[in-house]
Amino acid sequence: MGIVGGVVAGVADIGPRMRRVVFDVPHLAELPLPGAGDEALGIYFDPADEETGRNYTVRRRGPDTNQITCDFVLHQRGVASDWARTARIGDQVTFDHARSWYRPEPASSWQLLIADLAGLPALARIIDELPHGTHATVIVEVADAADLAYLPARPNLPVVSSVGTGNGYAPSRLAELVRAHIHPDGRGYCWFAGEAVATREVRKYLRSTHAWVPDQYDIVGYWRFDSETWERRYEAVSDEMLAVYEQALADGKGDKLAAEEYDIALENAGL
Repeated sequence: MGIVGGVVAGVADIGPRMRRVVFDVPHLAELPLPGAGDEALGIYFDPADEETGRNYTVRRRGPDTNQITCDFVLHQRGVASDWARTARIGDQVTFDHARSWYRPEPASSWQLLIADLAGLPALARIIDELPHGTHATVIVEVADAADLAYLPARPNLPVVSSVGTGNGYAPSRLAELVRAHIHPDGRGYCWFAGEAVATREVRKYLRSTHAWVPDQYDIVGYWRFDSETWERRYEAVSDEMLAVYEQALADGKGDKLAAEEYDIALENAGL
């Protein structure tokens, strides 16, 4: 899959920490987008510098043909936040490696949808696209109550929120709230996008306490708290960690199980 160019066609602030950017992507069909609610693209803000790339959710396709809309959470600092704050019509970017994770089993009786601020755009799109009659509960962690207004209103969709926690401001309560959630009858499915340590805790809880198998969840670490320190420590063991992932793939375990074994290895290494 090649790299596809895009141009900023519109910019709007849609919340205290959210900026919406519409891109013209003339060759959008060349990516191609997988169609799931959390589909994401690698967006490179300086077409000449691959280090400027970050993964971002496609909030929706459109509004016009060959356009996509992406919502950027504005953190205090960061490559993507800095770019989004100053984005102007006509700015050029490039896109590649479209992908997604949200894949509830057809046999699922209910869903648990979890996100912090970084996962809000994907969560919002998933809520938008939930089939009528889906039994689901949302657990979300935001910086301020005003952030909750970003989520689409959906009848009969319970939303459990924690305000002012996680998101780099304070310890996360997401794992605690997940443990407090009473599982309905039937086979469940969990989608969770957020900070890596919190996602790890929730995955371990679902597996150890409720005996869930990998087909019942898609849990993705979108970011890491104090990532600069983490990356310095990771450098010392990176070859060993990657070898765990590659061996799992070679053993035919598939990408999801390989990623879990990789994460277990990270945890055992104190990461």
